[in-house]
Amino acid sequence: MDRRLLVLALGMFALGTDSFVVAGVLPAVAKSFDIGIGAAGQMTTVYAVTLALLAPTIAALAAHVPRKRLLLAGLGVFVLANLGTAIAPSFAIALATRALAGLGAAMFFPTATGSAASIVPPEKRGAALSIVATGMTVSTALGAPIGTLIGGLGDWHWTMVFVAALAALSGLGVLAFLSHIPMPPAVSLGQRLAPLADARVGLTLTTTFLFFTAAFTIYTYFAAVFGRATGHDPAKLAALLVAWGAAGTVANLWSGRLVDAVGSRKVLAAMLAMVLADFLFLPSTSAALWSAFPAAILWGACGWGSSVPQQHRIVGIAPQIAPIILGLNNSAVFLGTTAAGLVGAAGIQVLGADRLGYLAAALVAAAMIVSELADRRIDAAKAAGTPDRPAPAPVAMPEEARA
Repeated sequence: MDRRLLVLALGMFALGTDSFVVAGVLPAVAKSFDIGIGAAGQMTTVYAVTLALLAPTIAALAAHVPRKRLLLAGLGVFVLANLGTAIAPSFAIALATRALAGLGAAMFFPTATGSAASIVPPEKRGAALSIVATGMTVSTALGAPIGTLIGGLGDWHWTMVFVAALAALSGLGVLAFLSHIPMPPAVSLGQRLAPLADARVGLTLTTTFLFFTAAFTIYTYFAAVFGRATGHDPAKLAALLVAWGAAGTVANLWSGRLVDAVGSRKVLAAMLAMVLADFLFLPSTSAALWSAFPAAILWGACGWGSSVPQQHRIVGIAPQIAPIILGLNNSAVFLGTTAAGLVGAAGIQVLGADRLGYLAAALVAAAMIVSELADRRIDAAKAAGTPDRPAPAPVAMPEEARA
C-alpha cells in the first residue's frame, strides 16, 4: 500500500468524521450552550454549506498554488478551527469556527482527490482514488462512532480535539511523504459550472440534493430521533452509528456490481423506494433498540448504496467531463446536508423528533419523482441522438481529471 495515499485517506477520514460526528454529540452541544437541539444542528449546517460553496471556488482560484502547500494549508486551517470549536466560549463563536473548518475542508477535499490520481502511474489511478475515497466512507463506520463515544464518556469538546488530532497526523504525513505533486491544468469557476446548463445534469443533481436533504434531516438529529431506543446512552448511540456506517461501507462495495448487472436506473429506484419505506416506519422503529438497528442498517445500506448508481448515471450523461460533474454532485451532497439542518430543525418544532421520518420520507418521494424526470430526459436525448457532452463545455480538465 502506498503510504502517500494512506496519508491522504487519513485526511479524508478526518474530514468525514467532522461531517458526521456532531450528530452524535448534538444533545451535549445543545446543553453546553443552553440552546435547542435544532439550533445546535446548525453547527453541521454551517460546516456543510461552507464546504459545498467553497470547494469548487477554491479549486478554481487556487489552481496555480502548489498542491502540497494547499494540502498543508487546508489541514492547518481545519486543525485550528476544530480546536477553536473545542474552546469556543459561545455558540456564535462555535458557529464561526465550524465555518472555518469548512474552509479548511474545501481546500483539502478536491486537492487530495486530484493529488491521489496524479502521484501514481495511470494504470493505478482508479485504485488510488478508491483508497482516498474510502477514508471518507470509513469515517461513517469508525470515526463518527468513536468521536460520539469520546464525547459521551468524557465531554463533547474532546470529540473536536479528536478530529483535530486526526487532521494533524495527516498533515505530518503530507509533510513527510508527499515530496512532489504535479500541478493540474487550470479551469475557471465558470467552466466548472457550465454543465448545469444541461437539463439532464440539473435534474440529476437535484435528485442528489433532495435525497441527501432527506437522509441528513434524520442523520443531523440522529441522537434525538433514536433517543427513545438508546435512552441517550452514548455506547448504544455509538453502536447504532457503527451499524449505519458499516452497512453503508459494505453497500458501496457491492452496489457497483448491481449497477453493472441491471443498470443504474433500476438500482437507484429500488434503493430510494426502500429508504422511503424505512423513513415512513421510522417513527415506530426508532422507539426500541431491537427495531432501531434494522432501520439504521437498511437506511445506511440503501442511502450510501444509492450514491454509486447516481454517480454512474452522471458519468453516462457526459463521460468526457465526468470529473467536473462529479465535483458538482459532491457540492449537491453538501448543499443537501446544509438544507437538512434547517429542515430538520423546523421539523422538530412542528412534528417533534419522533416524527421526523415523515418529513424525510416526503423529501425522498420528491427525489424519486425528479429522478424519473431525469431518466426521461436522458432517454429522450439518446433517442434524439443528442451528444453526450453538455453545452457549453469546459475547455480544460480540472485536477480531478487525472483519474
